[in-house]
Amino acid sequence: MKKFLTMFMVFILVLGALAACGPQDETTMNDSEETVATTEDENKPEKLVVWEDKDKSPWLKDVAKEFTEEHGIEIEIKEVLMASDMREQLRLDGPAGTGPDVLTLPHDQIGELAVQGHLAEITVDSAVKDRFSQSSISAQTYDGKLYGLPKSSETPVFIYNKTLMEAPPETMDEVYSFSKDFTKDGNFGFLAVWDDFYMAHGVIAGNGGYVFGNENDIPNPQDLGLNNEGAIEGVTYIKKWYDEGLFPKGLIGENGGSTRDGLFGEGKVAAVMNGPWQFQPYKDAGVDIGIAPMPKLPNGEHMKTFMGVKGYHVSSHSKNQEWATKFVDFITNDENSLIRFEQTQEVPTNLALAENPAITENEGAKAVALQSQNAIPMPNIPEMGTVWEPMANNLQTIVTGKAEPKKALDAAVKQINQSIEASHSN
Repeated sequence: MKKFLTMFMVFILVLGALAACGPQDETTMNDSEETVATTEDENKPEKLVVWEDKDKSPWLKDVAKEFTEEHGIEIEIKEVLMASDMREQLRLDGPAGTGPDVLTLPHDQIGELAVQGHLAEITVDSAVKDRFSQSSISAQTYDGKLYGLPKSSETPVFIYNKTLMEAPPETMDEVYSFSKDFTKDGNFGFLAVWDDFYMAHGVIAGNGGYVFGNENDIPNPQDLGLNNEGAIEGVTYIKKWYDEGLFPKGLIGENGGSTRDGLFGEGKVAAVMNGPWQFQPYKDAGVDIGIAPMPKLPNGEHMKTFMGVKGYHVSSHSKNQEWATKFVDFITNDENSLIRFEQTQEVPTNLALAENPAITENEGAKAVALQSQNAIPMPNIPEMGTVWEPMANNLQTIVTGKAEPKKALDAAVKQINQSIEASHSN
């Protein structure tokens, strides 16, 4: 009997404990959830300021409305010319507190801005990074840290006038032969602005030249390959087109691009080397264009064009970095990246979209994707900024006959090395 009473009392005590703890635990859990929600609401900004590239914001305005409806955050969009103004304006407006929360940049500017403290490292789940090609994520990474998510990739391709050229040649030897016959009376078979190092790189690297050596997927600025034997061979090939009058005299310097585009738009050029940013302007000019990867070089190698990856980034000066990162994640998801492609024709790097008919059945997107397989992402380290001007200046002396290839390339490499050394000594 005593044993029974003891067990009964234990049972009553357990019931009492359960009765006391149950509702209290539930209340505590609810309070905890409410605290998290309250904290999130307190940290939520009224708006995010986004800097998008010039003439590229209509798609973003549509997508931003969905983000606003879901989170109650207004998105203010400002267009800034990405290629030339975005970086400089961030340097001024960011520290002043009048800059963006989110901005877009070409990936070769990431290292410089990260070192200067203008970009914030972002943290996202591995599943987010896995939705993009590895090369495009690498392009958004500097010194082992992720500074953005990719929105598109681009690289120069072969664009031809279908009225003047039936099909794209497979080799540059064919392009050369075609040009020798076609170039007369103000007409040209093929034009490329090869005193611009961005464009010339495809020929130089395809012959064995390189900008920086690569160690463990990290560019080495102490190893320059811009005056090696391959680089000299590539520049010598470029010089031939100018020497033989296959390019007009105006195809040089700052006016080179406008000369190329003007003549092609007038139907006086059968084919050009240019990037996807020019597809629509050529169409608007009335040219029935065809688009293909660049033909192979005379040595049988593919042109190793530069690949640029544009991305969305978070300013380190933003007071809303967590929400800015959520917005970057949102606008680069597969669904929104497809919307962006359909409106801008800039090719996304989302792996899930690689086989999407919207891209595979698009001649321009397909050509960019194929050429990208042989392209090299531009180095995104700050030292890359020392390369452009010396290479452009010395390429101009080569194509105008003012200097021989080796002498000019040696001069360019010497100037680049001096600039790199000076920047490291500060």
